[in-house]
Amino acid sequence: MTAAVLAIAMLPSLSGISTPSFPTLSAPTLHSPTNPAQIFDPLKETPAGKDLRMQWWREARFGMFIHWGLYSIPAGEWNGKNYPGAGEWLMNNAQIPVADYEPLQQQFNPVKFNAKEWVRIAKEAGMKYIVITSKHHDGFALWPSKFGTWNVGNSPFKRDPLKELADACREEGIKFCLYHSILDWHHPDFLPREGWDKRPTTGADFNRYLTVFRGQLDEIMQNYDPAVLWFDGEWKGWSHELGMQTYRDLRRKKPSLIINNRVDVGRAGMSGSTAEGHVGDFGTPEQEIPANGFAYDWESCMTMNGSWGYHKNDTNWKSARTLIENLVDCASKGGNYLLNVGPTDLGEIPTASIERLAEVGKWMKRNGESVYGTVAGPFKRPMPWGKVTRKGNTLFAVVFDEKADKIELPGLKSKVNTANYLRERALLITEATDRGLTVDLRRTGEPGEIRVVQVNLAEAPLVEDVPLGQDADGNVMLFSGDAKTTGNTRFEADKKCLGFWTDLASSATWEFAVKKGGSFKVEVEYACEEDSSGATIGLSIAGRALEFEAQGTGGWSSFKKVTLGPIEIDSDTKATAMVVAKSKPKYAAMNLRSVRLVKSP
Repeated sequence: MTAAVLAIAMLPSLSGISTPSFPTLSAPTLHSPTNPAQIFDPLKETPAGKDLRMQWWREARFGMFIHWGLYSIPAGEWNGKNYPGAGEWLMNNAQIPVADYEPLQQQFNPVKFNAKEWVRIAKEAGMKYIVITSKHHDGFALWPSKFGTWNVGNSPFKRDPLKELADACREEGIKFCLYHSILDWHHPDFLPREGWDKRPTTGADFNRYLTVFRGQLDEIMQNYDPAVLWFDGEWKGWSHELGMQTYRDLRRKKPSLIINNRVDVGRAGMSGSTAEGHVGDFGTPEQEIPANGFAYDWESCMTMNGSWGYHKNDTNWKSARTLIENLVDCASKGGNYLLNVGPTDLGEIPTASIERLAEVGKWMKRNGESVYGTVAGPFKRPMPWGKVTRKGNTLFAVVFDEKADKIELPGLKSKVNTANYLRERALLITEATDRGLTVDLRRTGEPGEIRVVQVNLAEAPLVEDVPLGQDADGNVMLFSGDAKTTGNTRFEADKKCLGFWTDLASSATWEFAVKKGGSFKVEVEYACEEDSSGATIGLSIAGRALEFEAQGTGGWSSFKKVTLGPIEIDSDTKATAMVVAKSKPKYAAMNLRSVRLVKSP
């Protein structure tokens, strides 16, 4: 690839940090013809052009995030004190002066780093791309940059880990991608500074920082040719204008490049759309999976424990099963899953991460067809038993519920040709009902296995909206993922609940139908941290008012059931159920998993 002088071409003229102005590009780029009217403009890309550019990324669905740098050495501790949370934020969390942080550079010597081993771990887990931190917020460059000395080339290690990893990725057919921080706590010209940084700002010049920032972008583009640039740290010192020009110039340098939405500011709602004038090819929800996905490309980035960078005191690891469920959850809503590992200061991926990735890989080898190249399932609300992905006229029902012997695909009206467990020829019994399609699962797979049912349709899936109703026993299940919500509360896929119930304006509402009325007990499944107990929870169900006090259950992930009622509901009734917090003495009211109406015999 012909290199462009990006450091010059991308450098704006600024008259103060807040009022940048952008001249016409003065340096040649890869696609700069003599006629200015023919200059490639990424912001005028056709939908078909973007579809072609994004094709590999949409098909991949699963990638590895790697946070690695100087922060891996203290690993969450400073001067004998443990700092919980993200290890890569240690410089900020411990308010470490630059002069005290800099000696870490001479301690960075990851002698056990093996790029081929990292790529092998990712590939065997079923991951199709790797995103590694070329530079995080501490400003340390993980390659031997020509801009300054704050980089790996001036550490005892001296090697170029980005080149080694890029080469290893290409040998194994893995897409190599780079994370790059806009924010920089180390560089003396980055403004505005953090409050704890007491260095004088006299003489600091944000223009000079931009020269280095753009020059380093040019280096990593030219040296490593990343498939994705994953920006972060855009909330300080950055502007929409800077984001627009950065996006435009990078895409002119490499038209096939994919860039996340954090190249721009104002990512409220995690928008990846350019419809409102903001640039970026995909949205980036962090540490969460959106309840209903988005109408544009998106990728959930999540940790295995509570930290991105290595934190030696954080052993709160998610299970392999949770990681698989998160991956499928993302795919079922049309999104990707970027799962993080934080290597140690010696360059090793933690054993706990390797073990979990190996388990995910075993499942993906058997069931990857239900993830790779799929799009969002056609159903509007979550299923109580699992998730659904789609590939053409084939639906993949991924069953999380180990005890389920039947599943329902509500509202499915398309003709079904066959249904079978993935990789098995024996057919499963299906039944079309007025509520959709029921599949009998009693030919179970391995105990505890997350099963995948392949439903082959004769046509494109046609799904009608079916109101929540009674099961065969007359019970009504109001699952948290089906609720319409207000306020701060939102669906947490890993806990399968409505969490962040931190304000009294939050509510959850369901509409449902009761064909056979009678007496119903009301079961509420919820969780509550001990130090947040005491909230008064109110329920209104078919016009009947109930309430209970949410007591501590042992934690936000420890769910228990409370039984209320009974209440009477007439036959042939269309009803509404609403849950609110009437009082909230502490941080949050509860995590709500479900409300179940159990019909009396």
